[in-house]
Amino acid sequence: MQHTRKTNDAPWLSMAAVALGWALAGSAALAQPPATPLTLTTLFDRAWAQQPEAQSAALRRESAQAARSGASSWTAEPAALELQAKTDRPGSNQGSREYEVGVALPLWLPGERARKAALGDAEIKAVDSRRLAAQLQLAATVREAWWALQRAQAELGLAQDRLQNAERLAADVARRFKAGDMSRADQSQADGAVAQAEAAVAEAMGARDAAQAALAVWGGGAELADGAEPEAVPGAGLPADHPAVADWQDQAEVARRAADLAAVQTRANPELTVAATRGREQSGERYLQTFTVGVRVPLGGGDRARAREAAARADALDAEVRARVEQDRLAADVAAASARVKAAQAQREAMARHAALARDARGFVDKAFRLGEADWPTRLRVELDAVQAERQLARARIDAAAAVSTLRQALGLLPQ
Repeated sequence: MQHTRKTNDAPWLSMAAVALGWALAGSAALAQPPATPLTLTTLFDRAWAQQPEAQSAALRRESAQAARSGASSWTAEPAALELQAKTDRPGSNQGSREYEVGVALPLWLPGERARKAALGDAEIKAVDSRRLAAQLQLAATVREAWWALQRAQAELGLAQDRLQNAERLAADVARRFKAGDMSRADQSQADGAVAQAEAAVAEAMGARDAAQAALAVWGGGAELADGAEPEAVPGAGLPADHPAVADWQDQAEVARRAADLAAVQTRANPELTVAATRGREQSGERYLQTFTVGVRVPLGGGDRARAREAAARADALDAEVRARVEQDRLAADVAAASARVKAAQAQREAMARHAALARDARGFVDKAFRLGEADWPTRLRVELDAVQAERQLARARIDAAAAVSTLRQALGLLPQ
C-alpha cells in the first residue's frame, strides 16, 4: 500500500514573497538619487513664486503696455459710428425720407499724444521697479527665517555632540567607579552632566522645529545646505539703481508725467465728424446724396484739469521726498552692515583659533585622565570649555555669513 505525504508550502511561499518585496523596495530606495539640499536661492525662488506680486506681475506689465500702445493710435479715443433715419410718415413709404451714416473721430489735443506716450513709458518702468522692490522686501523676510533656522540647526548639532561626549565620559566614570578609582560623587556629577546635555538637546530640537515651521510655508521642509558658506561679498557703496530707491523714483516720474498730461488736457478731445446723407423730399422723387464734414470742440473744463495736475504734482513731490529719505536710510544701513561684516569675520577667525586650542587641550587632558594623571574636575572643566568653544565658533561662522547676507540686502541684492 503506497502512502502519499502532503506538504503545505503556502506559508513558505508567502514568506518568500514578502522577503522579495522588501528587497525590491530597498533596492528602489537605494536607486533613488539623494535629495538636493535646499539653498537660500532656491528657497527665495519658491517663496517668490507664491507671492501675489509674482503671479500678477505679467498682467500688470501687459496692462501698462496696452496703455502705452494707445498713444500710438491716430485718434485720442476709438472712433464712433453714427446711423440715423428720418421720415415724416412712420410706417408708410410716403413722404420724406433721409438716411445718414457718419463717423466721429476724437482728435488729440496739442501735445497730448506725446505726453501720453511718455506717461505709458514711465508706467511700464514703474511696474518693473515695483516688482524688484517687492522681491527685495520678500528677500529680507526669507533671509531672516533662513539664518534663524541655520542657527537653530547648529545649536542642535552642538547639543547632540555634547550629549555624546557626556555619555562617553559618564560610561568611563562608571567603569572607574566600579573599579574603585572614583567616588560616587564623581559618578553623580557625570550623570548630571548627561542630564543637562539631554535637556539642551530637547531645547535645541524645539527651537529647530519652530524655525523650520516658519520655512514650511515656502516649501522649506527639505534638508538645508550648509548656511555657513556665505554669499558673495559685494563691493561697498550704495548702487544708484537700488530697487527700494528706484521704486519711489519711478513713482515720482509717473506722477510728473501724469501732471504734464493733465496740463494739456484742459478740455475734452475735439471730434472730427464725417457723414454721408441720402434723402428725398416726397414719395416718387429721386434720392439726393450729400456729404458733411464738421468739427466738435468742447468748451470749459479747465478747473478739473488744473485739479488733476495739482494732485499729480503733489504725488510727485511726495514720492521724490520718500526716495531721498529711503536713500539716506539705506546709506546708513550699508555703512552699518559693512562694519558688522568686518567685525563678524574677525570674530570668526578668533573663535576658530580658540576652538582649535580648546580641542587640543581636551585631547591632552582626556589622555591624562585615562592614565590617571588628571583628576575628574579638571577633565569636566576642560570638556565644558571645549563644548563652549565649539558653540561659539559655530555661532561666529553663521553670524559672519549672515552679516554678508545683511549687507547684500542693504545693497539691494537678491539671494544667490
